[in-house]
Amino acid sequence: MRAHTMTRSHWMLRTLWVFSLCLAGTAAPAQQPVAWTPDLMMQVRPVGGVRVSPDGRQVLYTVREPVMTVDKSEFVTHIWIANADGSGQRQLTRGDKTANQPRWSPDGRAVAFVSSRSGKGNVWILPMAGGEAEQLTDVKSGVQSYDWSPDGRMVAFTAPVAASDAEEAANRRRDDQRVVGRNVKVVQLWVIAIARDSAGRREARALTDTLRSVDGAVDWSPDGRFIAYAHVSTPLADEWPTADVATVDVVTGRVTPIAATGAAEGQPRFSPDGRWIAYVASDLPPTWATTQRVQVAPAAGGAPRALGLTFDEQPTIVGWAADGLQLYVAETRRTRSVLAALPVAGGPATDVLAPAEGVIGGLSLGGPQGGIVAFVGQTADRPPEAFISPLARWQPVQVSRANAEAVPSPVGRTEVVRWRAPDGMEVEGLLTYPANYQRGERVPLIVLIHGGPTGVFTESFVGSPGLYPIAAWGSQGWAVLRPNPRGSSGYGRRFRYANSADWGGGDYRDIMAGVDHVIRLGVADSTRLGVTGWSYGGFMTSWIITQTRRFRAAAVGAGVTNLMSFTGTSDIPSFVPDYFRGEFWTDLEPYRRHSAMFNIGAARTPTLVLHGEADVRVPVSQGYELYNALRRQNVTTEMVVYPRAPHGPSEPRQQLDIMRRHIEWFARFFGGGPAAGAP
Repeated sequence: MRAHTMTRSHWMLRTLWVFSLCLAGTAAPAQQPVAWTPDLMMQVRPVGGVRVSPDGRQVLYTVREPVMTVDKSEFVTHIWIANADGSGQRQLTRGDKTANQPRWSPDGRAVAFVSSRSGKGNVWILPMAGGEAEQLTDVKSGVQSYDWSPDGRMVAFTAPVAASDAEEAANRRRDDQRVVGRNVKVVQLWVIAIARDSAGRREARALTDTLRSVDGAVDWSPDGRFIAYAHVSTPLADEWPTADVATVDVVTGRVTPIAATGAAEGQPRFSPDGRWIAYVASDLPPTWATTQRVQVAPAAGGAPRALGLTFDEQPTIVGWAADGLQLYVAETRRTRSVLAALPVAGGPATDVLAPAEGVIGGLSLGGPQGGIVAFVGQTADRPPEAFISPLARWQPVQVSRANAEAVPSPVGRTEVVRWRAPDGMEVEGLLTYPANYQRGERVPLIVLIHGGPTGVFTESFVGSPGLYPIAAWGSQGWAVLRPNPRGSSGYGRRFRYANSADWGGGDYRDIMAGVDHVIRLGVADSTRLGVTGWSYGGFMTSWIITQTRRFRAAAVGAGVTNLMSFTGTSDIPSFVPDYFRGEFWTDLEPYRRHSAMFNIGAARTPTLVLHGEADVRVPVSQGYELYNALRRQNVTTEMVVYPRAPHGPSEPRQQLDIMRRHIEWFARFFGGGPAAGAP
């Protein structure tokens, strides 16, 4: 473990962070501890959409809850409001339809949001002085993103081209065949006035054509004359490398290219004086492991200038400083996250907000002169809540109490652990101990592998709902290791590209070295090991069962099991060829050598296969290949398919079922309790 010195300022930051989280009221009440279960985890409410009012006095945020009735299984999100000092929390929107993406009007007198209460998602306006929300847009295809104009008189929004009347009629009569790759519904940029015209109507006006597709959020110039946006050739997932940046004149519709190179460019933001546009540009050519750098270009068009590199070279632009001298960017750094300031004149980024533990996410700037940052904060043992802090000094104030009653028991302790891979590379991960763990106990260990492969495990709350019941595993008496092997984000460009053309090689050895490290720590029982993961984590799990028999049980979620057939059926057919530097018809050997399905004859580990039936990213056929091969060899296996589920199952009942099955499957093969001493 790398030694470090904690300065007085670092100590103060840590104290403020921990103190502010303790204000959450989420400490266990005076009652008997309750074992964590998947059902209990579903009661933890995710928080997001944190926005500070223009005067800095109030804060909006969203809270998501599951709705599971006789005929429903969905998550519903609603908007809450609180005072900037954390008092006066109250719910703003209600009903059985989600309301999200809250945005203050520039004068703070109204709040806009997107809701499907009238069918598809549309923009609604709620006056803060009182009254009902009024529908602003009427889009059949649903609004994707939107933004107020600086004077508050218009809203710009993006929406896919809607199906024509003829197409809808054809769909109704089942005359709905389609030609792959044709008639893809691109996303257009529109503006609509807040005030009605003389006839009492509001007419939306398209600013972009259908030759390219608008990609992501848009940004108004300070004077309201232009809108900056990114656009791609089509909205298909594999087309992201074609992203460019442009501006459009709101009155004339004239488009000015800002960045149109072979790199992928996006996240455009106007400077406070409107003279410059900041954006991120990928490496050239773009690669799926993704390297990005902030560029600044003249808003009128001209040569861009690259700013300093950030630690992980994957920055997200949060906004400009009021004086226009620096940009604020968010980035993952190892298992935590930071907000950094990037000087426009050049030079390295400097940390603005860098909590000593936990993660901050969903950052936005607001308040007078944009001097307040709003975010969601959480740690491994504290659930997510909404916070704000002045940018000038790290002084976080918790403004939400969404999970004040959601944590009736403490979760097992989580710590960062580090080890060396066989080739000497330093690797780290998060080790979560069982609840009430006693030093010296040997307990079952579940190895949970993230997706990506450029995902990263961070210090987020282990009791949040999802696919993996980490807190509930702890209540079962099991430890959980979440490694960040080579290929993960958060550790710099070299580390992120270190698994190129080598899936199942160095990354596999990183993971197994981590398992051995936890065994040497005296925590893991080497005879009771389990392994699981989703997507790339599913790939790695399927690979592991072909390489070793050390694990008693495995669970493969939406796993890439055959690199060749995956490439031919996924919606991102360029993904594996990019990582493996060639197509399978040119050189099949790397695809064969690194696929579980071409090594499956060695597998003997009991394996649970979980897959969404509507998954276009990793088609369900990948799961069937694995399941059928294991079954034909008489390896203990089960496969569960989730109807309607995409790559990440989003219905609460499906998530609950997946968490329960992860417990039942491993319990079936672990048996027994903790053991003392060496295994």
